[in-house]
Amino acid sequence: MRYHPLSDVDRKAMLATIGVQDSAALYAPAPASTLIDAPLDLPRHKSEIEVERALRKLAARNVAAGSVPFFIGAGAYRHHVPATVDHLIQRSEFLTSYTPYQPEISQGTLQTLFEFQTQVALLTGMEVANASMYDGSTGTAEAVLMAHRLTGRRKALLSGGLHPQYAEVVRTISRLAEDSVADMPPDVDCVEDLIARIDDTLSCVVVQTPDFFGHLRDLTPIADACHRHGALLVAVFTEAVSLGLLTPPGAMGADIVVGEGQSIGNTLNFGGPYVGLFATRQEFVRQMPGRVAGESVDADGRRAFVLTLSTREQHIRRDKATSNICTNSGLCALAFTIHLTLLGEAGLTRLARLNHANAVALADMLAQAPGIEVLNQSFFNEFTLRLPCDAAALVERMAAKGVLAGVPVSRLLPDAGLDDLLVVASTETNTPQDRAAFVSALKESL
Repeated sequence: MRYHPLSDVDRKAMLATIGVQDSAALYAPAPASTLIDAPLDLPRHKSEIEVERALRKLAARNVAAGSVPFFIGAGAYRHHVPATVDHLIQRSEFLTSYTPYQPEISQGTLQTLFEFQTQVALLTGMEVANASMYDGSTGTAEAVLMAHRLTGRRKALLSGGLHPQYAEVVRTISRLAEDSVADMPPDVDCVEDLIARIDDTLSCVVVQTPDFFGHLRDLTPIADACHRHGALLVAVFTEAVSLGLLTPPGAMGADIVVGEGQSIGNTLNFGGPYVGLFATRQEFVRQMPGRVAGESVDADGRRAFVLTLSTREQHIRRDKATSNICTNSGLCALAFTIHLTLLGEAGLTRLARLNHANAVALADMLAQAPGIEVLNQSFFNEFTLRLPCDAAALVERMAAKGVLAGVPVSRLLPDAGLDDLLVVASTETNTPQDRAAFVSALKESL
């Protein structure tokens, strides 16, 4: 009874209220083949210390990102996060705050969100940003729904370079909303074909830069084509550090910019939680999902912060809400803001240049390896290799040699016929010794 607080009397009362004889009746609708008819093959009882030892033993089978040369990216990147960030976000006034339901009481939280929004707007080259989204993928789906509301159209065109998981989230949300999605096939250079597909039926075109394969895209001709047909351009990024060096999407004509902010202030964290960045033009702000913190003055004329816009259904009528799944990832957004503040504009540019230089150095080394082709003419810190063998099998062989070589395209696009492609990322955390280990392990594994 230690872990089961209900007594037999409690259970009988609950079953009587439901109107069934026993708990087995609750599972009657489920197919018999899905039900377990015997206890699981697990130890019946272990002490706390024994459980801890067993879990530590299992955890030791993992290869931690920082323990070996690490070149995995494809939407989640290993960067150095200063110890100051973790120290500050663990202060009790930050760690205990999640979502500002009584926002004006939490002036510190609102101020950090206000500063976060300012940073995101400056990075993306847009006029206004919200107080963050769950992550980049759900933010992308929200951007498509926002474009539908703004244009009155219900069809989106997804670039072939959009991250496959982002595309899948967009397709899922679109099915639920009874919208339609047109996909470009995944390939290494699809700008001309993409422009040819733009017509008067589209609400938006979704393009990622740097894209899933690492290619940099000039969004200007795509934006011009969208605007000629009354559609919006949704620009997506998964590597926020790239904004320290590349032309911001807003300067290339993007109408909505959305992406993943994990690279700044947030570690890999086993895949989350992360923080979505979302920005747009001032004229579209009323259809932007999420919250917007604004600056005002209080009754005594002092600077104060308020929740200027809050478009979730918790705050307004459901039929007026722009989204019911978005939120601000408060702690992750705070970590982003602190790290970016520590870097400053010049520091972010230096960090971005170091990322690019490390990736170029690795790509140059790999281009000399027999049978290896670097597919990118331009890239930031991530590029795609064409291998003379199956990429997934090669990654396993290199992992056995202590090098995590990248992400096989077939892992995320299993039916695309791209089994020989490998996406490789190199950040400021990679050393010359890491690059040498990559090349050595690659040659031995081919």
